[in-house]
Amino acid sequence: MPTYPKATTLKNSELKQYRAIAHRLNPVVMIGGQGVSDGVLAELDRALKDHELIKLKVAVGDRDLRNTLIVELCDRSGATLVQRIGNTATLLRRSPSPDPRKSNLLRSL
Repeated sequence: MPTYPKATTLKNSELKQYRAIAHRLNPVVMIGGQGVSDGVLAELDRALKDHELIKLKVAVGDRDLRNTLIVELCDRSGATLVQRIGNTATLLRRSPSPDPRKSNLLRSL
């Protein structure tokens, strides 16, 4: 089973806060049977740049394949996995200059 990247770099209190914020979010990136394509990576990068904290839905049948895809997306996007429940993963990538109108972290405060 693959290990999740960078999740240990966040404190438990931070993880709890991010999970609470993400609870109300809907998935903004969906990955189907085609897997990780350039278009998916571009949309993931845009979503992380705009929103910082996002949910994504990985709709592939096998659990190990879902885990592998989530780890690959985290590695390729530079994001941190906050939480994974079933087909849904929550990713975080802080922006150096977030837009307060779009950032899920700033709007929640």
